[in-house]
Amino acid sequence: MSEFQLSRRAMLLAAPALAIRHAAFAADPVLRAGDQKGGTQSVMKAAGVLDNLPYRLEWSQFPAAAPVLEALNAEAVDLGFAGDAPTTFGLAAGLRGRIIAPVRTTAGGTAIMVGKDSPIRAVADLKGRSIAVNRGSIGHLLVLAVAAQQKWSPSDYTVVNLLPAEAKTALSAGSVDAWCSWGVYVAQAKLVDQARVIVDGRNGLMTGLSFLTATDLAIATYRPQIVDFTHRLAIARRWALSHPADYARVLATEIGVTEPVARLTIDTDATKPVAIDDGVIADEQKTADLYLAAKIIRTRVDARKAFDASFNETLAG
Repeated sequence: MSEFQLSRRAMLLAAPALAIRHAAFAADPVLRAGDQKGGTQSVMKAAGVLDNLPYRLEWSQFPAAAPVLEALNAEAVDLGFAGDAPTTFGLAAGLRGRIIAPVRTTAGGTAIMVGKDSPIRAVADLKGRSIAVNRGSIGHLLVLAVAAQQKWSPSDYTVVNLLPAEAKTALSAGSVDAWCSWGVYVAQAKLVDQARVIVDGRNGLMTGLSFLTATDLAIATYRPQIVDFTHRLAIARRWALSHPADYARVLATEIGVTEPVARLTIDTDATKPVAIDDGVIADEQKTADLYLAAKIIRTRVDARKAFDASFNETLAG
């Protein structure tokens, strides 16, 4: 057995909450998880925490956060992971769920990029330009934050609503001037396409938060399973922080990219589980208020009502 395998097993054995008796679960329960490329399934598989589950776990993979949240609202999945911006968009639209497990990053993995030969060199040069971004995504949030910082009006730039694969093609073809995306899409654009980052989400532009959200029905019906799942996910996140090279090898295979792309993704935006507290709630309110001011959402979100802190203990190390 390799050192990598031993370290994974040691973390599992060190987590007493994972030793939940099968009798605590309903007969043949199924927990349905919505996910994105390179998301929760990848890190949980890499850390080895998906072994010996006392319930069935079904994954649905989506190309972006918005479809994850649409599936949540339709109760086609029980829980799903998405950034704070798309989650806010979903909450404003009446999402029937609660945020149960936040994570925080540096926000450096969300960035506005241009082609390697683009004349755009600084944030100010983006004024009057077209920026491809998936509406309601964390990329959209960064564009709005930059516009607010620069004191641009909505007429000072053009948002082109495209999914990541479409946006990548549009940037390469010169159909848009810039592209704002996140995670592996940014890492791949930088290393493979030599795209240049003009600005990223650090330095207070973004909160760096993302959320695991569960439907109200799932929380009421599958609490033991969700407790187990969130604890395993927290263990996996912490394992990834201390084993970036091992995680990069698995992630690269899972999502079909090179190891350098996977490693850059991990190193740029290391993801740490955090508890729901006043700081997290305040940061989510900040995001919601920015979306409201930009008229991306029409209904004010009361962030405090969007969270269920009863799963905080499952996030402990």
